[in-house]
Amino acid sequence: MATKRSVGTLKEADLKGKSVFVRVDLNVPLDDNSNITDDTRIRAAVPTIKYLMGNGSRVVLCSHLGRPKGVTPKFSLKPLVPRLSELLGVEVVMANDSIGEEVQKLVAGLPEGGVLLLENVRFYKEEEKNDPEFAKKLAALADVYVNDAFGTAHRAHASTEGVAKYLKPSVAEKRNTEEKEGLLRLLMMKMTVMLKSLLHQSKLLLCANNPPAEPGKP
Repeated sequence: MATKRSVGTLKEADLKGKSVFVRVDLNVPLDDNSNITDDTRIRAAVPTIKYLMGNGSRVVLCSHLGRPKGVTPKFSLKPLVPRLSELLGVEVVMANDSIGEEVQKLVAGLPEGGVLLLENVRFYKEEEKNDPEFAKKLAALADVYVNDAFGTAHRAHASTEGVAKYLKPSVAEKRNTEEKEGLLRLLMMKMTVMLKSLLHQSKLLLCANNPPAEPGKP
């Protein structure tokens, strides 16, 4: 299959009946009672998920939450399920793990357009180590990879870099791609401003070191 640049280039023929592993950023703030205090990141992921659902995919969502040291209940993604289900208009299935046979069975049992949320991928230390074997176990859950987590895309973790080596096509969500291009434009603008500033400073130094001759003097 040809290399795809963004999720928008994936059509129904690429997606219908396929399991799609989507790395999302659901690292949202929770209060002491595990209530979401800001759902911005969840809402940002909805367009991509709905696009995949609408094209007949079985959607497997993978995210982290906080910086847990091993399995830590307060960092579970389970409190996110009600809000995610509400925004997507379907009942999101919650897995108790992010890899393994039980998770594979849940994926296989999803209907077309169904959504499964994996448990916090950082419950495994292998995630941040970008462990190849762990990445393979994540990849075993799907046929296609989509990275929708712009905030973590720069990190070489198993769910952001490692898994992409084992799933083709592997694409970035359109918003992800546009944000990268936007940052590049912003960087170029800043560099231009810096160069103009340096040029201006150089001219000032040149004038200071070479003052114009006074009238009547050589």
